[in-house]
Amino acid sequence: MVASRGKNRNPARIPALGLRLLVLIMISMVLMYLDHREKHLDAVRKGIGAAVYPVQLIVDAPFRLWSWLAESTVSRNELQLEVDRLNAERLLTNARLQRLTALEAENARLRALLDARARVRDEVRVAEIMAVDANPYEHNLIIDIGSRDGVFDGQAIVSADGVVGQVIKAGLKTAQAVLISDADHALPVEVNRNGLRTIAVGTGEIDRLDLPFLPNNADIRAGDLLVTSGLGGAFPAGYPVATVDAVTRIPQEPFANVTAKPAAALDQVREVMLVWSPPPIVKEQNDE
Repeated sequence: MVASRGKNRNPARIPALGLRLLVLIMISMVLMYLDHREKHLDAVRKGIGAAVYPVQLIVDAPFRLWSWLAESTVSRNELQLEVDRLNAERLLTNARLQRLTALEAENARLRALLDARARVRDEVRVAEIMAVDANPYEHNLIIDIGSRDGVFDGQAIVSADGVVGQVIKAGLKTAQAVLISDADHALPVEVNRNGLRTIAVGTGEIDRLDLPFLPNNADIRAGDLLVTSGLGGAFPAGYPVATVDAVTRIPQEPFANVTAKPAAALDQVREVMLVWSPPPIVKEQNDE
């Protein structure tokens, strides 16, 4: 009985399933036709989309978050690399600019030296300062040429602006020089305006010279240019030495208090010129 019932049940279901499938296909075709022709299902489709949209957001949220984190991390790393690269380029550019500035200043100094050399008749040679004495009470420096280049003790050293000092010890390849501002240095000078001769003495200060041997009635005033007088033989005549800075006349004292500022920037000069003066011309007089 049971077996026969089972055999009778299966053939009955097959037509029912086929009928259902056929009905569903027909309904689908009708709906597709109506939707295609008259858009009757747009409202239904929009409603279903609105209802499903929050679910889509929830499902898509983890993927969006992961993508945003990955993109942010990559962007931050790229930005950091770009910042590091730009900083390196900025430092390199600044270093190059500093070097170019230094070269420009050096070229300007050399041009000034060449121009000064063209203005004088004495034989000169450009030298570079290698070192400066660290002792504040001794204004000495070392230049990069020595006795094998013809340098000799007592030789005058000038710059494009004026007298710098003189050689005190000529070595084989280098020479030691003293600045005119050294407290132990004295230089014969004259006032360019009227030819008044005196001695300019170093004070130990890089920007000040003293003229201690001028009487109160001496014709000298602030702004007068002091040049080498040529007396003593060490310095050729006519080179700028300093400009009178102040003149103080003290009635009860025999000498006036006169200070001057060196014409050359003694604490900034990098290149100097050593001067070889031609020997004086001696005129021979024939007795008649």
